[in-house]
Amino acid sequence: MATEFHNLQELRHSASLVTKVFIQRDYSEGTVCRFLTKFPSELDNRIERTLLEETVKTLNSYYVEAEKIGGQSYLEGCLACATAYIIFLCMETRYEKVLKKISGYIREQNEKIYAPRGLLLTDPIERGMRVLEVSVFEDRGSGSSSPSSSTSSAGSSAR
Repeated sequence: MATEFHNLQELRHSASLVTKVFIQRDYSEGTVCRFLTKFPSELDNRIERTLLEETVKTLNSYYVEAEKIGGQSYLEGCLACATAYIIFLCMETRYEKVLKKISGYIREQNEKIYAPRGLLLTDPIERGMRVLEVSVFEDRGSGSSSPSSSTSSAGSSAR
């Protein structure tokens, strides 16, 4: 297994990026934001399948919560129309609140689960909600991966 990193700062400063793995959006049930729960083979020796699947399922449930239409959404819409959308300068929408919750969850998962394994999740909002990006880092001091194998792996996972 790769060298363990203890926090995000240490990961960013003492490791070099080997590859990025992308978990695509799942459009099988329409355009609601959800990501595929299929485990990418590039992460086989880096993280347990159940940990990644649990993270993706939790993110998917947060996005369902964000897009749920209810009384609060209708009230926000009515207030927006009545105030020519000036109300949004003074308040956050429910959707924005859930997006902040998602960012906090991703930050927490990175600190507790992913960074110690040399991985880093990127918030999907930073990638236009198209993919969930997992960056794979390797300790700069270790020579455990050959440049040719990491190059071919990087080329196959990038889209």
